[in-house]
Amino acid sequence: MSESEVNDRPAARVVCMDGRGRVLLLHWRDATSGLTLWEPPGGGIDPGETPLEAARRELAEETGLPGTAVLDRWVPVRRDFTWLGVRYAKTERFYLARFGETPAVDPGAFTAEEDDTYLGYGWLSPEEMAALPDALEPPDLAGVLSRLTRLG
Repeated sequence: MSESEVNDRPAARVVCMDGRGRVLLLHWRDATSGLTLWEPPGGGIDPGETPLEAARRELAEETGLPGTAVLDRWVPVRRDFTWLGVRYAKTERFYLARFGETPAVDPGAFTAEEDDTYLGYGWLSPEEMAALPDALEPPDLAGVLSRLTRLG
């Protein structure tokens, strides 16, 4: 797929909050552009999989956290970004997962591409997210979090 083509593969992401109100973000480096960014765990929805099933699977694969923590509560988020030379333009479902403590993160099932681009993770406060030197995806993650937590 060339950069002029747009990938709209359905995807789901999980905004994980710990007991201190911090959000789990994964840190990535695009080997094509050199861009580094932070974003919530998630990824593509496989054929035959519901968005919630995909969110739970992706959370477990990318963080080692239990997929059962993902609540059936989501907000639509419009995304338009380029990753590894491919432009993605689509609306993704962002789900919420809450943890009483701050669980350890242990990515256990990365793809080869993820192994090559993963830089680490962090549990960040809204203030820390706003002060990141690297890109935050989506840029209005604080607004996404606000919309999710207002759902109850």
